[in-house]
Amino acid sequence: MLTFIFIAVAVILGTIGLVWLIDKFIPSKFKPVLNILLWILIAFLGYKTYMSVYEPIKFNKEKNKRYAVVIESLKDIRDSQLAHKTVTGKFADNFDGLIKFIDTAQFTITQRRDTSVIDEVLTKQFGVDMKKSIVLIDTLGYVPVKDSLFKNSNRYKTMMNVPVGEEGAKFKMESGFLMQNKINIPVFEASVTKDVILFDQDKDLRVQENQVISVDGVNGDKLKVGSMEEVKTIGNWPKTYGAAE
Repeated sequence: MLTFIFIAVAVILGTIGLVWLIDKFIPSKFKPVLNILLWILIAFLGYKTYMSVYEPIKFNKEKNKRYAVVIESLKDIRDSQLAHKTVTGKFADNFDGLIKFIDTAQFTITQRRDTSVIDEVLTKQFGVDMKKSIVLIDTLGYVPVKDSLFKNSNRYKTMMNVPVGEEGAKFKMESGFLMQNKINIPVFEASVTKDVILFDQDKDLRVQENQVISVDGVNGDKLKVGSMEEVKTIGNWPKTYGAAE
């Protein structure tokens, strides 16, 4: 882009110089037509130079707006999956099952309290009452997952849909287990490619965005939360878009 700007500026300056030369050396009867054509060329090159600067600015503004909307949907998916794991011990592998879970599942409200009871073994050994400390977990009640996560909103029923970009696009979601220290640990990943989010934007700028490696940008060619390769449930966006955790 910078190369084009330098070339365009050079051509504009050269054209202005050419106008001056024409004014100096070309016969008067040809000057009006040539001058008009040259000023049209100057105006065209000026416009192209302006657009070469403005288009990336407009692209980034639209990109940031769309990313922010998509990230909110990814957070909903992440929160729903964490609730699913809390209740069932694993992540859901499809949206239908996850939505059904939200509609029907409940969180158990518990209270932990410390107390003491007679230690029968020590009491028998020493002939006097001996006590030991234990922890009791009391169930206080239940709260619907739907009310806890989404209150009066039904947006979870459409959280599989990518809210901006290519019409009809859906998030890709996977779940499974990773073996670490001989333990199967549940993992999941929900993602959508940048090309889907920015499908109607300039192709060259999309190619550049897919190659971004920056602490202030979304690295890689997609927005995602979770991972099928690591035990993590954070998103891959920077803090400029809000907390990834």
